[in-house]
Amino acid sequence: MARMQGRLQVYTGNGKGKTTAALGLAVRAACAGLRVYIGQFMKGSNYSELCLPRLLPEMISMEQYGTPRLICKGESPEQEDIDAAATGLELLKGAMLSGDYSLVIADELNVTVHMGLLGEEEALGVMMARPPEVEMVVTGRYAPRAFIEAADLVTEMREVCHYYSSQGLEARKGIEY
Repeated sequence: MARMQGRLQVYTGNGKGKTTAALGLAVRAACAGLRVYIGQFMKGSNYSELCLPRLLPEMISMEQYGTPRLICKGESPEQEDIDAAATGLELLKGAMLSGDYSLVIADELNVTVHMGLLGEEEALGVMMARPPEVEMVVTGRYAPRAFIEAADLVTEMREVCHYYSSQGLEARKGIEY
């Protein structure tokens, strides 16, 4: 299969659906015969999408670069969280440069930078090292202006109404995680 010209996509905003959209793209790419690597920053617990490599073993690889604890806004990250993010960025870069993947997803990288686990320039440097044939998707709230300016496509998910606040519902397995 001929290599395509890759682009840099950023999915950001306060609305639901950034990771979901990236996962949908991963499934579409895999079904089209493209190999996919998904690196999940700040995630270290059991999300439903972790079964994707088992369901599509030759097409999708996935790793989590986080600890099980949730880092809340205003809270200082622990060294373990910072180390996990740094290791993750190196693993993501290695996958991106390996020649094995046509689509590389950096899930929650925007938030990782926003929370101070990685430096903006450091993360942007990896994004800019993307080989021309690799499509890269970066997700998460709070995309830095530099990421938006570097991107070929930016989608902002905007919350109009959400049942968390309007109905007091909690996250549901298979829908939110």
